[in-house]
Order: sequence, then C-alpha cells, then structure tokens
Amino acid sequence: MRQNPLMMFLRIVVFAIAVFVLNFPLIATLLTSFKSDAEISANPALWIDQPTLANYAGILAIRDRFDIFHYLGNSVFAAGVGAVLATLLAFPAAYAIVRHEVGERWLLPMVTNLRAIPLIIFSIPIYLVYQQLHLLDTKIGLALILCLVNLPLVLALIVNGIRSLPIEVEEAARVDGANTFAILTRIVLPMALPAIASSLILAFIYSWNEFLFGLILTTQNAVPMTVGASFFFSASGGGVQWGIASAVMIISTLPPLLISLVAYRYIGRSLAAGAVKG
Repeated sequence: MRQNPLMMFLRIVVFAIAVFVLNFPLIATLLTSFKSDAEISANPALWIDQPTLANYAGILAIRDRFDIFHYLGNSVFAAGVGAVLATLLAFPAAYAIVRHEVGERWLLPMVTNLRAIPLIIFSIPIYLVYQQLHLLDTKIGLALILCLVNLPLVLALIVNGIRSLPIEVEEAARVDGANTFAILTRIVLPMALPAIASSLILAFIYSWNEFLFGLILTTQNAVPMTVGASFFFSASGGGVQWGIASAVMIISTLPPLLISLVAYRYIGRSLAAGAVKG
C-alpha cells in the first residue's frame, strides 16, 4: 500500500525534531569544540563563524599535566576487561537458570534488581574492601567493579537470548551422548552468539560511561576517561576553557558512540529475542 506523501513528510519532520532535541547537548558541545575562546564568548549560538582546531591542539599542549591518552587507555582496559568478565560469568549462569532452573525464582530476580539500587549505596563498603586488598587506583580493580556493576544487565540479556533458542537441538545432542559442557560450548554458545555479542557491547558502553566508581576508586594511575575529562574544566588554572573542555567531551564520547552506531541494529534484534517466542 502506497503511503501518503504528506504523512511521510510529517514523520520525517517529527523524527528530525526528535533527533535534534535528544542530541542537542552533543551537537552544542561539538560546535563549541570548533570555536575559539573569543567566539565562544561572543557567539554562543549554534553556528560557527571561524572554525578552528585549536582546542584539539590545546589538549595535546597540556599532556604533561592532563594526559588524555592515559585516561583513554585506562577506560579501554577497564571497560573491555569488565565487559568480558561479566559476559564469561553470565553465560554459564544464564544457561543454568534457563535450562536447569537453578535460581530462576530467586537468584535471577535478586541479581537483576540490584541494578535498580543506586550505586552510591555500595561505595563505602567497596572502598573499604578495595583498601584492604590494595586495589585502589588500579586498572584491574576498576575492571572488577565494572564487571560487577554490569553483571545484572548482561545476565538478563543472555537469559533472554537462551530462552529464545530451540531446546530440541540440545535434547538431540544429549541423546547422542553429548555431556552438558559439550552442549554448552558446541551448541548453545554458537546459537546464543548474537545475544552474547550484544551483551558484551552494551556492557562495554555502560562500563565506559561509569563515573561514580571511577571517581571513588581511582586517583592517578587508573583514572578513566569519564573522570579525567572533568579535570580539563580547570586545566589552565585560570577558569574553565570551554573550547578545550568541549573537545575533550567529544573525544570521550567517540568510542561508545561509534560502537553504538555500528551495532545498534544488532543490539536491537538481541533485545527483542525471546519476546515473540511461543
């Protein structure tokens, strides 16, 4: 059926307005990053009279005090390791919950509901434990807490993905003599790969954006990008340099933004998996 041209135009207009409104902070920050300090003061509007890359060059000029590449490296390591660990822990747990009903009634709701509790509640006990274990201001310590923070989300997504898989394939393999480990690794893992990959990507994005524990548990060696970016608001010591601060904000958002743009359809299909089963 042919769509009404007017309705199609209205949909495009509404979509464009929604995209602009939802992304207004990002757009404003991006444009500010290409303005000089003088233009930022004289022209706060959403256009640029004389574009400049001076703010991005300014980030490199103060690397001796605020090394953005150090913060980026810390975030890549901590977010990557945290996401991988969360996925490795969640996959066998999700299989046990779905196929063997281990903790399906109490463990899964309890773990997933932890994500709804404000993380600040856990900050003091975690800090004290990290202090005793000498994990403060370490990249592996930050990675471990990011793993725990994202474990409820990853577990829920993989459980949803495994529930959408046909159990008949596993039953046939068991009749042929395959044990649980072989079924898990050779049958379930390949079929659940879309859900696992999506969980891994989302865990990495959420780990990258985590600010609270990065602020509490790190001071210098393991400072992540989210915390390090805030240092640039006073990098000059003479007030906020909005141009440099905006450039840092843009750089800090690039990794999760690019991953989201590349994988959004993949993630969307995984989130919908199991919703229409039956």
